[in-house]
Amino acid sequence: MIRLKQGAGLLRPNRIMAGTAAVMVVGAGLSFTSIGTASAAPGCSVAYTANSWGTGFGANINITNSGDPITSWALEFDYAGNQQAGTAWNGTLTQTGKHVKITNASYNGSLATNVTTNVGFNGTYSGTNTNPTTFTVNGVTCNGGGTTPTPTATATVAPTVSPTVAPTVTPTATSTPPVGSHADNPYVGAKWYVNADWSARAAAEPGGSKISNQPTGVWLDSIAAITAPSGSGYTTSLRGHLDKALAQGATLAQFVIYDLPGRDCSALSSNGELGPTEIGRYKTEYIDPIAAIEADPKYASIRIVNIVEIDSLPNLVTNAGSAAGATEACRVMLANGNYQTGIAYALSKLHAAGTNTYNYIDAAHHGWLGWDTNFAPAATMIADTAKKATGGVNTVDGFITNTANYSALTEPYVTINTTVNGTSVRQSKWVDWNQYTDELTYTQAFRNQLVSAGFNSNIGMLIDTSRNGWGGSARPTAASTSTDLNTFVEASRIDRRIHAGNWCNQSGAGIGERPRATPASGIDAYTWIKPPGESDG
Repeated sequence: MIRLKQGAGLLRPNRIMAGTAAVMVVGAGLSFTSIGTASAAPGCSVAYTANSWGTGFGANINITNSGDPITSWALEFDYAGNQQAGTAWNGTLTQTGKHVKITNASYNGSLATNVTTNVGFNGTYSGTNTNPTTFTVNGVTCNGGGTTPTPTATATVAPTVSPTVAPTVTPTATSTPPVGSHADNPYVGAKWYVNADWSARAAAEPGGSKISNQPTGVWLDSIAAITAPSGSGYTTSLRGHLDKALAQGATLAQFVIYDLPGRDCSALSSNGELGPTEIGRYKTEYIDPIAAIEADPKYASIRIVNIVEIDSLPNLVTNAGSAAGATEACRVMLANGNYQTGIAYALSKLHAAGTNTYNYIDAAHHGWLGWDTNFAPAATMIADTAKKATGGVNTVDGFITNTANYSALTEPYVTINTTVNGTSVRQSKWVDWNQYTDELTYTQAFRNQLVSAGFNSNIGMLIDTSRNGWGGSARPTAASTSTDLNTFVEASRIDRRIHAGNWCNQSGAGIGERPRATPASGIDAYTWIKPPGESDG
């Protein structure tokens, strides 16, 4: 099994085999056992939205219980056209003709008054994909089918499907973030900083003006990047970027914290300036100056998002053991503890810099941690690290996946529940027993795992979509009709890489979703952390 880190370019051959999952073909008629419903004074509201592509669509449904508390629920509705729903997430779905019924999962059946839960599914259609207009929950007709209710609490976070193309506009503020407050999601209502240095370079390229107004991350990948001294190769210092953000009227700026001792222990293609034991320099010469600048009251109106040390903790999970592909450098970093010590220190200092600072830890991508043996251990490793920080898990606002990587946001025709002639796509050469086929489902599932590992239930996720767009004339518009497993997957998948772990200037990749806040459940934002057009080396 090949896994590739997201910020550097060597393959990860740690093979992990898992048992075959019980799965069903998306779009097939499904039959499940219903869950009983509780007796209560009724009341409900349902909001249904769908994003369509070709002959497929993704449905996202918010269910709000406005009656007495219930311990289980069953949502029912009818389609007007010939839509065929597939397997649901966060619920069990059956369809008979045009009638669809979704019952709760084991973990989201209990809904207190005014609590909302979310379910969704992928489906297929032809003609017009008209939304249903009438819904019942536990046999009670719901109101507000076309509007989103305002819940007082959230019962669970579930995957949703986002459109492939987003508007090419810079996110702008809907309201000025209040100074001195710490938002649950810093991206909501914020105007994002456009890195003027990258913007100018992008605009100078043919067609670059179409994206040069988009916000991107600023990489603080060395001590020199903080002050940008003459001859260092850096154009603008950290203060300079924050000053430019003020000049733009921006209320959010994103910075990558990326200079750990012994950085990039696996591939060494993006190794840093500090040796494995130079944790003291990391603290005093790198983190402390960054924290001091971010703490300046001058910048209190800017929500400063810190993307904390990509690649590092996932390397300790997959590349510090005895499996093929592990490196002595990673074993050294696991043994000396300086990755964990450094990240815990960064979380402590940056969190304490002010209520306007936000920490998002790197969480790799599905082609790295999506296998069973990596998934839970990675969440545990990250949680153990955060708990070492002053303030513990409260120093963490969320996590980011797919940084500087190419994993497709959604795979509409190859879901993990798809089978070909009764064989799961997990057994295909492409999926290779992974539990995920795309980044969105992985990110939302990993969020739940992180909460189980001890993080706060309101953590949000980011997905770097700066270069995970796969399109052009080769983009599939429907699932393959092949009955051969590997042929089906090869013809149906959006991601055109040889393997989901491949990295480094991937041919055929393009720009993905434009940056925007709250694009899906549990996701704080799609964002461009790796500036499009910059080479991997």
